[in-house]
Amino acid sequence: MRITAAQRTENENRIRAAIDRLLRGEIPPGGTCDIKTLAREAAVDRTAFYGTRPYAHLREEFERRLQNLQEAGQIPDPRAAQIERLKAEIAALKERLSRAEDVIEELGEFRSQALARLAAQHEEILHLRGSAAAASRVTRLPMPRTTTIGSCS
Repeated sequence: MRITAAQRTENENRIRAAIDRLLRGEIPPGGTCDIKTLAREAAVDRTAFYGTRPYAHLREEFERRLQNLQEAGQIPDPRAAQIERLKAEIAALKERLSRAEDVIEELGEFRSQALARLAAQHEEILHLRGSAAAASRVTRLPMPRTTTIGSCS
């Protein structure tokens, strides 16, 4: 069915108004900032935006303006903005987790080295005590007296 020039102009005006609303962030419930929602908001068949159809130039204009906004750091669709924000947050958390895992691994290695050093020092102390006990010229000091709580000395 052919449309008149007046109908076509009216459709183009509705499409341009819908483009402006979508790019301002006025996304209808259940919609996104895309051609499907644009067609629905302008009450125009979506296929009219593709190929050599009458409103293909308006689709190109919409996509170009949307891309310009995105390059400027503005995302008109709040859901898309939230998705981008959450992706960035997830990437930051993954990086933080990776750094935490590295620190945990380093601390585990440090703990192992510290325990090995303590064990070696303990062995050295035992060896020195044995050597000291075997030597006759070393006098052992008496053990300190221990008192229990509640007893009088």
